[in-house]
Amino acid sequence: MADNDDQAAPVRSYGSYIGDRDVAGTAWVYTVSARSLLEDVFTSVSLKRALEGRPDPEALHHPYVVGRCAVAGAGEIEESLDAATAAAAGWAAVPLPTRLRLGELFREALLRNRETFLDLLVAEAHPRKLAEWEFSCLLQVYSPESISFYASQMHTEFAYGDRRLIVRRQPDGVVCVNPPQNAPAPSAALAVLALMAGNAVVVRAPRSIALSTMYVLRDLVAPLLSELGAPAGTLNVVCGKPREMIDRWLAHPGVNDIFYFGGSREGLVFQGECVARGKKPILELAGNDGVVVWHDADLALAAEAITECFFGSGQICMVPNYVIVHPAVAEELLDLVVKAAAEIRPGYPDDPGVLLSPVRRSEKFFRLLEQALSRGAQLVCGGDRIELDGTVSETGVFLQPTVLRVDGLAGARTVDAVRDETFFPLLPVVVPEPMSDADLLDRVIAYVNSNEYGLRNSLWSGSDEVVERFVREVGNGGLLKVNDSHIGFLPYLPTHGGTGLTSGVHGEANYPILKTSHQQGVSIARGAAPRETVFGPRH
Repeated sequence: MADNDDQAAPVRSYGSYIGDRDVAGTAWVYTVSARSLLEDVFTSVSLKRALEGRPDPEALHHPYVVGRCAVAGAGEIEESLDAATAAAAGWAAVPLPTRLRLGELFREALLRNRETFLDLLVAEAHPRKLAEWEFSCLLQVYSPESISFYASQMHTEFAYGDRRLIVRRQPDGVVCVNPPQNAPAPSAALAVLALMAGNAVVVRAPRSIALSTMYVLRDLVAPLLSELGAPAGTLNVVCGKPREMIDRWLAHPGVNDIFYFGGSREGLVFQGECVARGKKPILELAGNDGVVVWHDADLALAAEAITECFFGSGQICMVPNYVIVHPAVAEELLDLVVKAAAEIRPGYPDDPGVLLSPVRRSEKFFRLLEQALSRGAQLVCGGDRIELDGTVSETGVFLQPTVLRVDGLAGARTVDAVRDETFFPLLPVVVPEPMSDADLLDRVIAYVNSNEYGLRNSLWSGSDEVVERFVREVGNGGLLKVNDSHIGFLPYLPTHGGTGLTSGVHGEANYPILKTSHQQGVSIARGAAPRETVFGPRH
């Protein structure tokens, strides 16, 4: 729970949370507001460095400081793993309906604390409107509809003659969660699903952006576990360096699963490390999502969905990364996308009209842009750094929403921005070569299925036949959306996961409650004759 150690000017502070105790760390990491970094980057960075070098009571209460989290040392990390290992069996024995109740209570807690949650995300540089989307996503993940689906997947019973047959999922044991830096709190909140499965959990709060993760888990989830009678150590949250912590997770004999968010290259190497050490890897890696727009689509709505690619400056794994548009409507769609992109602007994150985030390391954006242009792509709009007010500037910390036109489907993946996730506000729109609609549909479906990544795909079409072809034949990805928001969450449907470079060799849609549990069959018989069961009735 937040510990304000100076009543004169309280600051939100968290120790490590281990075994139901708040534990001091080896140092503090401080969060200064994202707005302050835009207003006065020198003062903000200097303040943060000073506080983390030699804490000064007066500096602690500077208006730019939002809060601080304790950094766990090796001892605290081991203690958190030992606590989870000790708690796992006790929490797993709690009846499933009680564990599922955690999801309902968490949703209620989110609703009660909506403004605090949003304020912390905004302080960590999430534009307000984007933070509201992230909040709405969690409400769907923990909606009554979704929880009823999870319940149906976790336990099913059948009557078979005199036998009672059960197909159920048992918790894996101890699950460690390493959320990403771009959305740590909403991602860490998925740990509640691992808890609902019956696992004990250890979460690493990213050292560079720990505050909202500590808030969600320590202030919202931990009290709910106590209310439900969970053993001490069922949930543990520690802030620390990723490599040090992951190495200890891999080495600890009590750890069963590691839920890892990160890049594809690093994640696939990590997958091998997990398997070699006997741990189950649950991977959430990069996405390179495609949107297909057919000639009979509602182009205005399609353009609206496509421009979701610029939200958060494209630094979200599940936003569209490329578009394939039917040649007959390419010009019209591009015009609509350019107009919609012009409305997406930079600004302070607490401005409700802002959707662009600062991009601190933009050199790769320009390399990708230059490579695309050298391969024949045309710049349709954007392509520059901009200041807070949208003015083009060499020193701007924002990037313009940028659209490229790439002619020809056959060679489109020679352009890196088409082939790979870019994580920038950079959208290539691929216009295939002229051909018959029948041939084009075959080629486009094959193209979507050959994507090395596999998070989400979208289709926009007014044709039942085209929709049916996509639904029947597109096997790539964990989620297919038709005539809908690309990034919107819905009940029942998975939110993460996918195939290929997105989730590794065992990739599929990710329901964390299912990914962190394993299926088991149970038969309960009364008076069954074993020999007769095996060989049939005696004659």
